[in-house]
Amino acid sequence: MKTYVGLLRGINVGGHRKVPMADLRALLTGLGLADVRSLLQSGNVVFRSGFRTPASLETLLETEAEKGLKLRTDFIVRTAAEWDQAVAHNPFPGAAEKDPSHLVVMFLKDAPGTKQVQALREAIKGPETVEAVGRELYMIYPDGVGDSKLTINVIERRLETRGTGRNWNTVMKLAAAVNALRALA
Repeated sequence: MKTYVGLLRGINVGGHRKVPMADLRALLTGLGLADVRSLLQSGNVVFRSGFRTPASLETLLETEAEKGLKLRTDFIVRTAAEWDQAVAHNPFPGAAEKDPSHLVVMFLKDAPGTKQVQALREAIKGPETVEAVGRELYMIYPDGVGDSKLTINVIERRLETRGTGRNWNTVMKLAAAVNALRALA
């Protein structure tokens, strides 16, 4: 069995699209996923599954969440090895060390092309810095995310794909959860 990270897009943010993590864990367990664990209230899960690709898991989870939880949202799924790569390939190690809450990784459905990344850079009106590595977009928000004009809508429109972001603190907590699940195997 492989270990996976699943990220839900846009739930439990500002009191909108509320999903109890117990209900989410129960749904995933009912689908035959093993050792399902959630982290925080923002739709982060780690689990184990056999013989599935991340893309097939995304489709399954999106379909079943709509049926079982009345929730229409994107799931982004990465294998444990892909999560390790996302951590290892962070192009902003200084920001990860000094200001991890202002370093955000957006996990994308598809890898953006050079043209799309350039279009995003041209759309930035503030002090933010971005770097794409495969299906991850690393972003530094020096003044915080809250008032930034570099929103998820701007990002998705320019990159021509959908995704969901997590700050570096959460990325590292999920890495620890992945390692804890590996230890069970």
